[in-house]
Amino acid sequence: MSSFTLASPAQRIGKLKGEILAHSIPVEVLGITGLQRQQPKRSGKTVSMRRYRPYGALATNDNTKNRPVVDATAHILTEGVAPTADTLVPDDVEVSLVQYGCLYQVSDVADDLYEDDVPSEMKKQCGERVGLIREMVRYGIVKAGTNVFYSGGTTRATVDEKITLKMLRKASRTLQANHAKKITGVLAPSINIGTLPVESAYLVFVSTDAEADVRDLAGFVHVSEYGNRKVVNENEIGSVENFRFITSPELAPFTDSGAATGSTGLFSSGTKVDVYPFVICGEDAWGQLALRGENAIDPTWIPPGEKSKSDPLGQRGFVGAKFYFACKVLNEGWLAVIEAGVSDLA
Repeated sequence: MSSFTLASPAQRIGKLKGEILAHSIPVEVLGITGLQRQQPKRSGKTVSMRRYRPYGALATNDNTKNRPVVDATAHILTEGVAPTADTLVPDDVEVSLVQYGCLYQVSDVADDLYEDDVPSEMKKQCGERVGLIREMVRYGIVKAGTNVFYSGGTTRATVDEKITLKMLRKASRTLQANHAKKITGVLAPSINIGTLPVESAYLVFVSTDAEADVRDLAGFVHVSEYGNRKVVNENEIGSVENFRFITSPELAPFTDSGAATGSTGLFSSGTKVDVYPFVICGEDAWGQLALRGENAIDPTWIPPGEKSKSDPLGQRGFVGAKFYFACKVLNEGWLAVIEAGVSDLA
C-alpha cells in the first residue's frame, strides 16, 4: 500500500510556495436521471424490478416489447357473450449491489511535520473519488445499451461522421415509437431522493469533446438564450428540437475504434476515428440502486497516533470510504445511443 510520508512526496520547504493548487474535480451528470431506489439494510443484495408489457406487445426485441398492438375489431362484444379474459405479461429486471471503496494512508511523521494539511486534502479527494466511481459505473451501463445508431456506418468500426440532426431524429423516432416518455424531472441535489421539475425533453449525455459539433447543429439554442427556461444541470450547454445536451469530460470515447481517419476530418488518438457515445435517455430508461441519506457512504478516518494491535505505536493514519452501488438498464427501448466521431479542431 502506498503511504504519504515526510519524504514522499517531497516537501516544498526552501522553495517559493503558495497554496495547494486546485485540482481536477470529477463531473457527475448521469446521476440526475434514472429510476432511484434505496435498498434497506439487511434486505439482501439483489433487487428485482418488474415491468408489465403493453397489451399485444411482442417479445421479438427490445423495441417491440414497448409497442402495443390492438385490433379494434377483436374487441367488439357479442350480445350475451362474455369476452375472453386477458392477463398481464411481466418482464423482470434484476440488479445486484456491489461494494466499492477507496483508501488513503498517511504517516504520523507527515501529519506532524509536513507543511500541508494532508489528511484534510485526502478527505476532500476521497469524497470526489467516490463520485467519480459512481459516475463510471453509470456510464459503463448506459453506453452499453443495445439500441444503437452509428453515424455514417452500420457498426462502431465503420463510424466516419460526426453527430447530425438526421441521426438525432432517427433516435427520436425510435424512442417515441417505443412510447419512451420525455424526462420531466431530474434528481434534486440533496441527501434525500427527490426530483425537480424540468421542461419535457430527451436528455443527451456526451463528452465535452463533442461540444463544438453540438453547437453546429441546425437550430441549436445555447443556454444563454433560454430566458425563463431552467437548465437541467450546470453542465447543460443547450438544446435542439426535443433534445437537451449535458456534457462532461468524464464521458470518454471508444478510442481508435471507428473507421480509418483518412480525410474524415474527425479526431483520432491513433489511426482510426475515436467514437463517442451520445447517450439519450427517456424517463426511467435505467435505474440506480442509490443508497442516499446518512447511511449512503461509510467513511473512515483513523488519525495518525491512534494505537491498535496492528499499529501499536500509532504510526499510520487512514482516510477512506466504502459504499454499495449498482445500475441497470431497465428498458432498452427507452434508451438510445448514437456513436459518432467529433471534429478534429487541430
